[in-house]
Amino acid sequence: MSSAKLFCAVESERVGDPLAGTGVHLTRNLLITWPRQTWTRSLRRASDMAPEVTEHLNQMVEEGRRVNMIYDRDLPDETHRLFLFPEAITLEVPRVALPELLDAIRAGDALEHWNPQPQTRPMLLCCTHGKKDKCCAKFGYSTYKQLRDAAQAGNLPIDVWESSHLGGCRLAASAVAFPALRKYGRLTDTDIRPLLDSELADKPYLPCYRGRGNLTQAQQVAEIHVLTHHPEAEGYSWLDVGDEVENGEQLIVPVNLNDSGGSARTLRVHCKRQSIVRYDTCADLPEGPSEAGYWVVDWVE
Repeated sequence: MSSAKLFCAVESERVGDPLAGTGVHLTRNLLITWPRQTWTRSLRRASDMAPEVTEHLNQMVEEGRRVNMIYDRDLPDETHRLFLFPEAITLEVPRVALPELLDAIRAGDALEHWNPQPQTRPMLLCCTHGKKDKCCAKFGYSTYKQLRDAAQAGNLPIDVWESSHLGGCRLAASAVAFPALRKYGRLTDTDIRPLLDSELADKPYLPCYRGRGNLTQAQQVAEIHVLTHHPEAEGYSWLDVGDEVENGEQLIVPVNLNDSGGSARTLRVHCKRQSIVRYDTCADLPEGPSEAGYWVVDWVE
C-alpha cells in the first residue's frame, strides 16, 4: 500500500504498540492561545508570530519550560491567554504586550501588573496539529470537537482546548490533562464522557491512559499495571510511585498504597525492556518502520 494511504496511528495500533509508558511530559508549561490557522509545523511557532515573541518562547524552552499553542475559535485573534503550570495562573493580554509579559515571566518578576488569575478549573488539551502529523488532523480534531461538545452540553467544570503537538502522534487521538499531567491516547467516540468524568473525579481514565507526565517511562508502566491488575489498589486513598532502582537489566519500581486509616502496602514492580518495530510519525512512512524500545512489567512482589 502507498505510504500516502497509511496512517502511523493505525499502523501503531495494528502492531500492538503499547500506550503505557508514553506519557512523559515536562512539569513546567506555558500554554498560549494562538489562532490555529497560522500554526506552523513547530509546536510553539505561528506564521504571524513576531520575531521577539518567537525568541522569548525559544528561550523559555532552553530554560526548561515546555511551550504549546492552544486554540479556541471563540477567542479574538489579537488577544492572548497564557496559562502557567505548575503555577496554575492565567493571564490575558493584547498581542502587542506579549514581548513585555514574556520577558517578565522569564525574569521571574512579579506579575501583579498583568492581573494574574488562578486557574482553578482543570484543562484538557487535545492535539489537533495537522501540520505536524496528519493523524492529529484525522483523529484529533473530531475527538476534540466531541470532548468540547460533551463538556458544554453537560455544563461540566472542565475547559477543553485544541493543542499543538503533544508527543506521540502515532497514538492519536491524544490528550493531556492539566494540572494533573495525565496523558491519554487512542481516544475514540466511546471514551469521550468517561474520560471527562474521570478527570473531574481527579482519577486516570485507564482504558486510554498513557501515564503521568512527571514520572519516568518505567514508573508510568508500573503505576498503570497496579491500577489495572491489582483491584486492591481501589481500596487505598492514594497511590505513590517511588524512585526506580536498577536490578541488572531490569528496573524495580516501588508503588506505595496508603489509606486514611494508616494502612499501607508496597508493591515492588519489576520492569523489563522489550522492543517493537513501528512508525514513530507519519513522516516516517516513506522510509519504513524502525525498532523502538519500551518497558513492560515482568512480575510484581
